[in-house]
Amino acid sequence: MNDILTILQGRMPEFSKGQRRLAQYILDYYDKAAFLTASRLGKAVGVSESTVVRFAVELGYDGYPSMQRAMQEMVVNRLTSVQRMEVANDRIGGQDVVYKVLQADVDRLRRSVEMVDRREFQAAVDAVLKAKRIYILGVRSAAPLANFLGYYLNYIFRNVHIVTASGASEMFEKIVGVGQEDVVIAYSFPRYSSTTLKGVQYCRSTGAKVIGFTDSRLSPLGQNCDHLLLSKSDMVSLVDSLVAPMSLTNALIVALAARREKELAETFDSLEHIWEEFNVYEKQV
Repeated sequence: MNDILTILQGRMPEFSKGQRRLAQYILDYYDKAAFLTASRLGKAVGVSESTVVRFAVELGYDGYPSMQRAMQEMVVNRLTSVQRMEVANDRIGGQDVVYKVLQADVDRLRRSVEMVDRREFQAAVDAVLKAKRIYILGVRSAAPLANFLGYYLNYIFRNVHIVTASGASEMFEKIVGVGQEDVVIAYSFPRYSSTTLKGVQYCRSTGAKVIGFTDSRLSPLGQNCDHLLLSKSDMVSLVDSLVAPMSLTNALIVALAARREKELAETFDSLEHIWEEFNVYEKQV
């Protein structure tokens, strides 16, 4: 966002009257402007939708959606919880909530498919398979992702540690034994947890390999990983949407299970007998 603001300020003298109003509105209200459609931004400023689109192109974007995404990605970590609710309510504006939320998640999944580097993904799979111990870090809203991955990896591996401590002190107590033969899988999405970052930095200092699930290479976690798995998240609402990160987590589990197919089949064969004996699942008629 600083880059965009700097560009707007630097080019202000060369803008037309309508463009100056657009630039000034974005400078003054970037937290709201980033989440307005071209039409609604134009109405807020008093210019046409086509003027907004041409303005985005003149700034170097291939259209307004690209400019809007750039603003959103850079501003999202600045929003407080109250601002998030205000923006979410403004975006939905009495529309079909179910459609808007599900459609937004579909879009994030589509964009995540394009973001994932397949070589990085395969390198992450190899690193997990070679690890002596596996540590999974995820705090606050990312804790469910860590627990979900840990639940399934416990079927595949024998030395999995799930760390969802919300405080740095408690986290360090759980990762103090991490070493160079281990792998650490960490989750961090806006608003990025400082506890997760501190934990990851410590683990890297011990020589452990770090696999990071985050939304950008420039995120705090993205700059402190050996292998990076990128996906889109959205926290411009009361809750964090982690649909895309969960789907990418599924992909990692499936890839690891495929590489350990024989061992996993034996494990589940034993478990089926146990589940049957102790009536773990309801029997289907």
